[in-house]
Amino acid sequence: MAADRATERLTERRARFAKGHRGEWLAGWALRLKGYRILAIRHRTRVGEIDIIARRGNTIAVVEVKARATLEAAMDAVSPASQRRIENAADLWLARQRDHAALSLRFDIVAVLPRRWPVHIPNAWAPA
Repeated sequence: MAADRATERLTERRARFAKGHRGEWLAGWALRLKGYRILAIRHRTRVGEIDIIARRGNTIAVVEVKARATLEAAMDAVSPASQRRIENAADLWLARQRDHAALSLRFDIVAVLPRRWPVHIPNAWAPA
């Protein structure tokens, strides 16, 4: 009984993980087609992870990818606590860039929706 539940939870976790990776892959291609260069995917720092870091010109887009049933659900999934974590991770990443003074930082969301092309929301939130 307990082993069945543990196996079921592990299977669900693996499915969510795979769905997240597919979403990041699709989001990365959607951004590339819009002229962005992908600098990092799943960039980990000591304070958190950034799904995608993309650059177009001197603009750095720190992108949170959410695979949800609706656009509203995807936007609601990025809580204020998540935003702060992402901002802190972005500050660490930006501090390591040689040309950080010339770059402008922006926080975007890419919503991966069923049977649709990913929706890119630039400037989804302003840093605190």
